[in-house]
Amino acid sequence: MRHSLDIAGGNELASGKFESPESSAALAVNGFGWFIERPALLPPFPGLDDIEWPPVSVEIERQMRFPWNGGRHPWLDAAVVTDSCLIGVESKRFEPFRDRKQATLANAYDRDVWGEAMDAWCAMRDSLRMAPSSFRYLDAAQLVKHAFGLATESRRISRAPVLFYLFAEPARISASARSEHRAEIEAFSVAVSGARVRFAAASWSAWLMRFSSAATSPEVAAHAEALRRKFKP
Repeated sequence: MRHSLDIAGGNELASGKFESPESSAALAVNGFGWFIERPALLPPFPGLDDIEWPPVSVEIERQMRFPWNGGRHPWLDAAVVTDSCLIGVESKRFEPFRDRKQATLANAYDRDVWGEAMDAWCAMRDSLRMAPSSFRYLDAAQLVKHAFGLATESRRISRAPVLFYLFAEPARISASARSEHRAEIEAFSVAVSGARVRFAAASWSAWLMRFSSAATSPEVAAHAEALRRKFKP
């Protein structure tokens, strides 16, 4: 896992950000890292129950390269591969509530390279350029970039692409801010529905509840409880 963090784009270890009590990366790495050697035990994500389960692999910090050399390519906090799908996970903790988001999308994203059924994501790209502050909490521009990366990577490994947004709701964040964040997620989800890169979202709390279901092992349930105690997501 350390190697994955060392080569990822966020510079989490060298910068010391990983050691912060509010580290989003620490939550994602601890949450998903346990399943790298036991992918079949990963509980299914809420909202994706129609996807064939269990996964064949779980990774942390996976790059989803665009179909060109040079430049910056997106890194997803986790990647879950099933027999039919590539699920890229973007995990958030305190980030949505720290500042108002200002979307920036370079002209490179206008290239006609994303494949069929990506009109909804391209429309979101264009909408964010016209109204860069339209989302206060949701980093919509980052999600668009991730979707474009998944569109390319999924073709490379012959899987259907899914972008899964996994968010924490820390207790010290106001109820109104958490509610507005959820409303933005829902609006975004509606806007990009029907595209080849499927979008779904759930809270960490909702997902961790699945760790304790009758179908999971005692070790998985214990892992969920350890995450709750440590990170209070």
